[in-house]
Amino acid sequence: MTDVLVTFVRARFDEELEKARFAADVVLTQPARFGVEPEDAAKHARFSVATAEARLALLDDTVVPYLGTAGPGGRNAEFQLRLLAAPYVEHRDYPHDETSADQPGSPA
Repeated sequence: MTDVLVTFVRARFDEELEKARFAADVVLTQPARFGVEPEDAAKHARFSVATAEARLALLDDTVVPYLGTAGPGGRNAEFQLRLLAAPYVEHRDYPHDETSADQPGSPA
């Protein structure tokens, strides 16, 4: 389940990064269309892309390396993965785990 959930979360984060980059490009090239100043558009664009990149880094650098390890580090990584996946629990492709209904990100 863990590998499937990592793949699912990474795919969602990749999608969010792609959307952030696209939106940044649109708002940077047409700030007046959205009623914002170019400087504000640039700040928002940088923030959106940086947020998406940070989520991917969090997953890849601080969660995935510790999944499956013994002890508190492995348990913490599993919990963090489920927390990162929780906002997507209603997504049609969410890989529900029937054995862990009490975990964050599991169906109610």
